[in-house]
Amino acid sequence: MSFDPVAIRRKLHAAPELSREEHATSAFVAELLEGWGYDVARGVGGTGVVATLRNGAGERIIGLRADMDALPITEATGAPYASAHPGVMHACGHDGHTTILLAAAKELAETRDFSGTVRLVFQPAEEVGGAVEMLADGLFERFPVDVIFAMHNWPNIPAGEFRFLAGPTMASVDLVIITITGQGGHGARPHETVDPIVAASSLVLALQTIVSRNVDPLETAVITVGMIHGGTLPNVIPDKVELQITTRAFTDAVRDRVRARIKVLAEAHAASYGATADVFHPPGFPALVNHDAETAFARQVAVRHFGEDVVGTAPLRTGSEDFAFMLQKKVGSYLFVGNGPSADLHSPRYDFNDAIIAPASRYWVALVKDYLAANS
Repeated sequence: MSFDPVAIRRKLHAAPELSREEHATSAFVAELLEGWGYDVARGVGGTGVVATLRNGAGERIIGLRADMDALPITEATGAPYASAHPGVMHACGHDGHTTILLAAAKELAETRDFSGTVRLVFQPAEEVGGAVEMLADGLFERFPVDVIFAMHNWPNIPAGEFRFLAGPTMASVDLVIITITGQGGHGARPHETVDPIVAASSLVLALQTIVSRNVDPLETAVITVGMIHGGTLPNVIPDKVELQITTRAFTDAVRDRVRARIKVLAEAHAASYGATADVFHPPGFPALVNHDAETAFARQVAVRHFGEDVVGTAPLRTGSEDFAFMLQKKVGSYLFVGNGPSADLHSPRYDFNDAIIAPASRYWVALVKDYLAANS
């Protein structure tokens, strides 16, 4: 099968699949890898693909991960290769990440200029925690690695430039669902009710004091009330109001502190109005913490092969990334490649820059060769 990276990326872009539904994408990826001589396992963690290539006598194993899923967004780019699936779009560049790793895979298979083992992880459902599902399916027990790396494009960094950051790099994210229950009634007789809307409104303002008064000013936390549902008519006070909140932090201590204070404030504010509050914390994503030595090595590879003028330090990002779960199990690093001027990630106008496929895939090849050579 011929392989044109730009054509492949646009093919993937036009046929996006949502998290846990990447059946055609994973089958396509697996078919290419098998054709290049990889030992391919399908269906890992649902629709995940793990490909292995061994060469020489080296004992070290390097893992590279790319994500494959799209988002429930209606595309507005107007591109000739725009999504053919209404309401589904590659608005984060996972089509590009998959293509970059495929291009690197082809080069590694053709040249085999390394001694050791390369493990390629094509992950489904990054947007909703697919890393957890791959790990639960025995990812690192079935397919051991000594180190693992991943890469994400980033808008408005010069195209093809690389950014690295050791330590906390992307924030944890947690969903908090609060249900405030009062006693509904007619809007003309509020004194006969316990109004959960008033209690919820008071709570929204009180939550903002957690960051300003309960978190060390030298630390970072974000609390966003993104959704409030309550009531159906302007003259009827409802029985219940639901708030949905996301919280973000870079350390476990701050993460736990924020969640604990939300529960205290929710219950206290509801009680002060005669209502009750039920607080639910479903599992979230931890902060992504890059390992120092592996990040330094990854940066050195970029400097060695591309020059210092296209290598820099990434800022802390309050977005989240489920590769954090993999970095809790194995040493490694998550790096960024510039996408050039573009709309932001998750925008219906975002599009991946095909010009960065070549340098990014060359980087993966260089990282593999240098890591296995250094540890052979």
